[in-house]
Amino acid sequence: MGYARDRAIPLLPRTGGYRAIVRLPEVHEVLTAFAPDVLEVSDRTTLRPLGDWARAAGIPSVFFAHERVDGVVRAHVAPRWATSAALRRAVDAHHRGTHRRFDTVACTTDYAATEFRRLGLPTVTVPLGVDLARFHPSRRDPAIRDLLAHNDEALVVLASRLSREKAPHLAVEAVRLLSGRGHRVRLVIAGTGAMEPALRRLAADLPVDFLGFVDNAERFAALLASADAVVAPGPIETFGLAALEALASGTPVVSHAASALPEVVGDAGVAVRGTPGDVAAGILAVMARDPATRRATARTRAETMPWSATVATMEALHERALAGVRVGERA
Repeated sequence: MGYARDRAIPLLPRTGGYRAIVRLPEVHEVLTAFAPDVLEVSDRTTLRPLGDWARAAGIPSVFFAHERVDGVVRAHVAPRWATSAALRRAVDAHHRGTHRRFDTVACTTDYAATEFRRLGLPTVTVPLGVDLARFHPSRRDPAIRDLLAHNDEALVVLASRLSREKAPHLAVEAVRLLSGRGHRVRLVIAGTGAMEPALRRLAADLPVDFLGFVDNAERFAALLASADAVVAPGPIETFGLAALEALASGTPVVSHAASALPEVVGDAGVAVRGTPGDVAAGILAVMARDPATRRATARTRAETMPWSATVATMEALHERALAGVRVGERA
C-alpha cells in the first residue's frame, strides 16, 4: 500500500513532507462519480487543471489561493533569479492561467490578492477563522510553562513549518541577540521541516528547544496560551493561521511587516522588518506591555474572525456560483 501511495502522491523534495497528486485521470473519475454541485480547489500545481474539468462538466468552480506564488518561488531559487524579469513573467503567466481556469478566485487577505489584482484580475477576499473554544486564554497551563521555561524567562513560541519561506532562522537569531544583551528569553519551536537540521546547529548554544510537530490539538492550544509571545517571521505569509490561534489564546504576535499578518494581527501585536534585530526589538516591545492588557487585546482581535464567518462567506460564494454569478471584488 505504501508503494502504491508513493507512486500516486509522491513526496516533493525539500518541502517538509508535502505530496503531489499526479494521477489526474483517477481524480476525474472520482469527481465524476461524486457529481459535485460546485468545485473548490486550493492546489496551485497538480490540481489546477481541475478548473478546466469543471468548466467542461458545467460545474461552477472556485480557486482558493492560500499562498503567494511569487514569494514561494523567490524563496527557493538562486538570488540572481529571484528578481529577474523572466521569473516575473513566468509567475504572471501562472496567475493568468489559474484565473482563466476558474469562475472565481478567493484569497485570504488583501496581501494574498495583490499578485492577481496587480494584473487586473478580480478576486474576492475570504479571511480564514479560528476555533474560539479550542484556542482560549483559559488553556494557559502553569505546569506546561514551568516545564518549558524558568520563571525569570520570557517564553516565546514559534509555531511553523521549518522551511525557507517561513524564515524561522530570524527567531533563532533574535534569541541570540537578546541573550547576548542579558535578556532572559526561551524560544520553543513547534514544527518540523527541511530546515530543522540547520536550525538545530544554529541554536546549539542558545536557549532554544525543539518540540517537533505537535500532533495533539489540546496540547498545542495549551502551548500557545502558556506563551508570553508568538513570533511569525515569515515574509510571505498570506494569512498566518497559527498567529490567529495565538491571538485567540490570548498571546500577542510579533510578525513580519511585509506579510499579510499585520492585516490579521492589528494592534494585538507588533509588525517588524525582517532582521534578527527587529524581531528581537518586537519581542521586547510586546513584553513591555501590561500582561493582562496584551492578553485581552489579543483575544478581542481573534473574536472578530471566527470560523463561522469564514464558512458563511464561502457558502454564500458557492450559492452565488450556483446562481451563475461571477463574483466581483469582495465577498
